[in-house]
Amino acid sequence: MAMNGMNMGKLMKQAQDMQRKMSAQQAEIDQQEFTGKAPDDLVVATFTGDRKMKDLQIKKEALDPDDPDMISDLTIAAVNDALEQIDETTKNKMGQFTQGMNIPGL
Repeated sequence: MAMNGMNMGKLMKQAQDMQRKMSAQQAEIDQQEFTGKAPDDLVVATFTGDRKMKDLQIKKEALDPDDPDMISDLTIAAVNDALEQIDETTKNKMGQFTQGMNIPGL
C-alpha cells in the first residue's frame, strides 16, 4: 500500500508534533522534585526528575554506632523510593505518547 506525498507529509508533521510534545513533557518531569523516604523519615532523599540527587537528609536517630549498616539500608530505601516515583511519573505522563506501541523502557 503506497502512500502519496500528501499523506506522508501529514504523517511526518504528526510525528514531529508528537516528538515536540514528548520533549516538553520530559522537560517538565525533569524539573519536578521527587522525595523518597525511608521508614520513619529517618533518611529523606530528594531528586529531580532527571535523576540528580538534590538533597539528602539524615536524622541523628539513623546514626547508630552499634548498627552501621542501618544508615546504608535507610539511604538505599529512601533513594529507591524517590527513583520509583520518578519512574512511575515518567511512565504515566509519557505513556500517553506510547499507548499501543511496544517500546522497551517506556
